Amino acid sequence: MRSLILSILILVFCQQVQAQQLSDQAKVSLLTCDPGSALYSAFGHSALRVHDPVMGLDLVFNYGTFDFNAPGFYVNFVRGKLNYFLAVNNYENFYRAYYREQRSMREQVLNLSEDQKQEVFDFLMINAQEENRYYQYDFFFDNCATRIRDVLQTVLGDRLKIPVQESDKTFRNLIDEYLGNMPWADFGIDLALGSVIDEVATSEEAMFLPDYMESGFAEASIVGDGPTRPLVASQEVIFDFEPVNESSLLVSPRIFWILLLIGVVLSYVSFKRNRIFRGFDIAWTLAYGLLGLLVAFLWFGTDHQATAGNWNILWAMPTHLLLAVALIRNKPLAWLSKYLLGAIIIVDAALLVWVFGVQSYHAVALPLIVLALLRLYVLYSRWLPRLK
Repeated sequence: MRSLILSILILVFCQQVQAQQLSDQAKVSLLTCDPGSALYSAFGHSALRVHDPVMGLDLVFNYGTFDFNAPGFYVNFVRGKLNYFLAVNNYENFYRAYYREQRSMREQVLNLSEDQKQEVFDFLMINAQEENRYYQYDFFFDNCATRIRDVLQTVLGDRLKIPVQESDKTFRNLIDEYLGNMPWADFGIDLALGSVIDEVATSEEAMFLPDYMESGFAEASIVGDGPTRPLVASQEVIFDFEPVNESSLLVSPRIFWILLLIGVVLSYVSFKRNRIFRGFDIAWTLAYGLLGLLVAFLWFGTDHQATAGNWNILWAMPTHLLLAVALIRNKPLAWLSKYLLGAIIIVDAALLVWVFGVQSYHAVALPLIVLALLRLYVLYSRWLPRLK
């Protein structure tokens, strides 16, 4: 109900101000906000501000809005079908929200002509109407930052020149820069995202991150309607807080190295004393199988572009769930020998994918891969002969 009322109010508001002509005192600016402590805010935020003191307007156009109460929110989020929308807020409320969260904010006033300011404003007001405001969010290619870049490119066309900066950073490298104090999120994201994000991002593509769009705008220029001029006329720090860089977590994914050590000890005992630790093997095959199901679902069952081509599935194999069932039953099955031998070969292939740069895994994937190889070999050489 609240969402419906909000939508109606925004629609009425947009219809009221859409036809307004901005004064020569109007300013259009990019607001860039620092990352927050929650995962959804870990990469920062961008918004456009239109301030006209003569007309009494001070609005923030925010493309990063979604409705938790929308029907099927979580299902649509997981499947990559979640609609974000353009929200129009009062600047004072926007200011207070980020000040309360202690997230630094900076403003870049854009060096636009009066006609260009009006075009941007008109474009935003039309885009804010109910029938236009929704879009299907994509973290890398269609988000709160790229939408703002696209607004400027639509209005200015070829007159907007964003310099090409040489870089060897992939999309994965770029997001890793923001997850140093969120080790489990970093691991989970690396597990979920596929090889498509291991491509080098151009300087324009890197603008999916607000910080990179801020620096890109600072270097950009406007040409073709008089002397070339910088896109940014002035910039100001609205408020500044110290970033939180330290993780308070006592346990990080590096604990997987301890898991590998346990696996090495158990494997040594298996070979030395011909013992089988079925409980341990049931646990890891179940865990890997479930991870594999998740990877497969994100790859084939969703619209997320970034989860395609995910070769983590070579070591986190969904079929390990069948192996877990076989371990629980502990009975001879005709396919077990071929399965274990094939799984060893496939997990070796996972290492080759990493070595040859087809896909970059998270660092702690290495102990998990080695553990799988070690225990698969133990099962093939020690457990399987017992069943015959």
